[in-house]
Amino acid sequence: MNYTHYDYLDLAPGASTARIEAAYAQVLQRFQFGRTDAGQDLSGLVRMIHAAYRVLSDPEARRAYDEQLAHEAALADAELKAVLDAQAHRLPRYAQDVPAALRVVANQLAA
Repeated sequence: MNYTHYDYLDLAPGASTARIEAAYAQVLQRFQFGRTDAGQDLSGLVRMIHAAYRVLSDPEARRAYDEQLAHEAALADAELKAVLDAQAHRLPRYAQDVPAALRVVANQLAA
């Protein structure tokens, strides 16, 4: 799974600068700068948090990063559409049987 800078700071895209600052402070406080937890060194995660903050706190870097995310999302959507379209042509399609009561109501509305 690929995480974004927004994920590392637990933010939604479009967050304000003040919210980015607050989220950065909160996340760092949660991890207490490289503390070990159950034998795991969290310094790598803390580095990713710092990198996320560096990008999201700089308006120009954030704009470029958001454009990159949008481009990657468009590519993923196109790939998924191609896969689903290929499956749709291979699989037979069946019409669902409409319950009698629903058919009566639909016929009344159509009239």
